[in-house]
Amino acid sequence: MLERGATIEEVVATVETGEGLPARLGRSCFRRNFPYNAQWRGKRYANKQVQVIAVPENDDWLVITVMVKFF
Repeated sequence: MLERGATIEEVVATVETGEGLPARLGRSCFRRNFPYNAQWRGKRYANKQVQVIAVPENDDWLVITVMVKFF
């Protein structure tokens, strides 16, 4: 997660308030855009999109993977 440029707070916010979509293998995908206005790996980006793939577990979500897109 951190290696891809997402923080714990962003992942939680994405699951709680992001757009929910179905994903493969019975999983759920959540995505949300965040203002970024900073450099990532030498290039400046205005925004980033955090995508979280998760499965329901009891009354919570178990995060499987996190993907980040900068634009």
